[in-house]
Amino acid sequence: MPAHAIAPADITGLLLAGGRGSRMGGVDKGLQLFNGEPLALHAMRRLVPQVGPLMVNANRNLADYEAFGVPVWPDSVADYPGPLAGFLTGLAHCTTPWLLTVPCDTPLFPLDLVARLAETAAAASAEIAMASAPEAAADNATPPLLRPQPVFCLLRADLHDSLRRFTEAGGRKVHAWTAQHRTVAVPFDRPGDAPDAFFNANTLAELQALENR
Repeated sequence: MPAHAIAPADITGLLLAGGRGSRMGGVDKGLQLFNGEPLALHAMRRLVPQVGPLMVNANRNLADYEAFGVPVWPDSVADYPGPLAGFLTGLAHCTTPWLLTVPCDTPLFPLDLVARLAETAAAASAEIAMASAPEAAADNATPPLLRPQPVFCLLRADLHDSLRRFTEAGGRKVHAWTAQHRTVAVPFDRPGDAPDAFFNANTLAELQALENR
């Protein structure tokens, strides 16, 4: 392994399950069943072999998430202010040099997600590596565009104070904060990359469609 490479043991995985689930009728999205098991459990199993320590960010049904066998931390910022609150919670409890975030509603994300983010971050001496993936145009005729996947992020753990200041000032948008740092986009559009790897289930209909694939 090159001297500047980032080892899996240096990365804490954070499963983001702290949202309101408003587009799913207010249910706890991570606990909705996908092929008979909670969505969040699918995502966690996918993450386990890719990182070192693991934790969950959740704001309700904490005992259900604790049953997964990893630490569970609620937002330190009130009123469900979005993924950056989860990032902040993860960075506050991260004991490794890097934090990797994934959402609870994307159970098919790439098995090499972390390795590719880490490789690019190390090569670019970046502070943040963010996944991007093809999204078909509305007319399906033009080539797909690469769209950022802002909740699939590898972050240096020492960005905690920067993010705390940003959120305390009212900042809520991931891109507005990451733009303040050395951020590199990592495309997941190689031959063989699953085109639906980053498909997330925001509604019960989308969850059913995902199951039917």
